[in-house]
Amino acid sequence: MPGIRSSWLPAVVALAASASEPRAAEQALARSVARQQESIRAMEQAIAQQLAAVRRQRESALGPAASLEPDRVAPQGCGPLAKPDISPLVQQAARRERLEEALLWAVIERESGFDPCAVSSRGALGLMQLMPETARELGVTDAFDPGENIRAGARYLRELLDRYRGDLSRALGAYNAGPSAVDAAGGVPSFPETVAYVRWILNQLGKKAPVAAEGKEPEGETQNLASPLEQRRVQEDN
Repeated sequence: MPGIRSSWLPAVVALAASASEPRAAEQALARSVARQQESIRAMEQAIAQQLAAVRRQRESALGPAASLEPDRVAPQGCGPLAKPDISPLVQQAARRERLEEALLWAVIERESGFDPCAVSSRGALGLMQLMPETARELGVTDAFDPGENIRAGARYLRELLDRYRGDLSRALGAYNAGPSAVDAAGGVPSFPETVAYVRWILNQLGKKAPVAAEGKEPEGETQNLASPLEQRRVQEDN
């Protein structure tokens, strides 16, 4: 019996050792996953801290409501963005609101010349030049944020297109002059700026520009139909 016991004892020990190997591997994998999760949480916390620091810097310089107040100046250090920088945002907004990407590109170029910190004399803000009241109605908290601005501008265009049953000319006229002006005129109002605005964007889309609602060309001085970006380039060249 002692001889038999001594012959199978090594086999039992080897079997026990092999059975413990999968458990050890599982424990090592669990420790690795836990370390990765800790790294991810640390990265998320670091990003959140950076964003909070940026917000504090902006509020310190401009005040907490600066992004939606027309009498405030835009953040410093801004300038026109390259199309690749905002292309994913435009694609996402166009898909979400069932709009042509080309329409959003044309509106952004005409409105701001791709400058995310543009502020008009009337107080319109950001890439798609949202008025503060409109921005608030659309839930925008930072009109100078490219993503927020494009999403809200695209949503507003969709609302106007639905309001005017797909009439792009009227929707663009309302985006520029306001729905009340379009409703009062029964179409694109004859404001020179608005007619030039609608004409330029439709031309960019390869569509025929409409005549003003009153059935005549707008009065007043001839409008510069170049986009803001093109106008800026001409001024820089001169």
